[in-house]
Amino acid sequence: MTTTAKVPTLDSTGQIPVYVARPEGKAKAAIIVVPEIFGVNPGIRKKCDDWAAKGYAAAAPDIFWRFSAGEELNPDIEEEFSKALENMGQYDADLGVQDIEALIRWLKDDGGVSKVGLVGFCLGGRMAYLAAARTDIDASVGYYGVMIDQMLGESHAIANPLMLHIPEEDHFVDKAAQVKIHEGLDDHHKVTLHDYPGMDHGFATESGDRRDEENAQLADKRTEDFFAESFG
Repeated sequence: MTTTAKVPTLDSTGQIPVYVARPEGKAKAAIIVVPEIFGVNPGIRKKCDDWAAKGYAAAAPDIFWRFSAGEELNPDIEEEFSKALENMGQYDADLGVQDIEALIRWLKDDGGVSKVGLVGFCLGGRMAYLAAARTDIDASVGYYGVMIDQMLGESHAIANPLMLHIPEEDHFVDKAAQVKIHEGLDDHHKVTLHDYPGMDHGFATESGDRRDEENAQLADKRTEDFFAESFG
């Protein structure tokens, strides 16, 4: 079953639009799916639907709802890609963390689950890292997260499992940034890093020119196993 919900913000001054996919029967846990900069588009909805088919409640928030609500963009169309970058420039990550916290509470209170995980892509991958450092999320996974190398000072606050998928040819996260991420997180007992040689940003998108089938399936299997282990 799928629906669009309105989740109150922490201060109750707004409502976050959220695509929700629920499994048949009781959900074994919930997973927040934080999209790339292209909105809750068909690919993100499919990711939610796939989690629901595996027995999880899945919820994808419209991260740009404060200034560009409901916008769905195609990364393979140049004009829409440019608009997505513009939206990213307006995004307030601190408010984004608050929205994730509001969604965690909503899923536990209204969704009836005791465990909530998060998987994010691109900007969502950055939010996966911040959620691990700043919220009580039970487990987080980031795919090709941007700007994590600039936030390593928060790694001491990561108390629950975090996995990061790092494509080695990511043109948004260069080699120097990747080295910093490894230097800052390789020894962290709650963090697991996976490198993908030859892969670029967006290799695990559901469709389009960027997807690499073999590596997308590998990363997704690692993610599924990671959540299963983290949730017990």
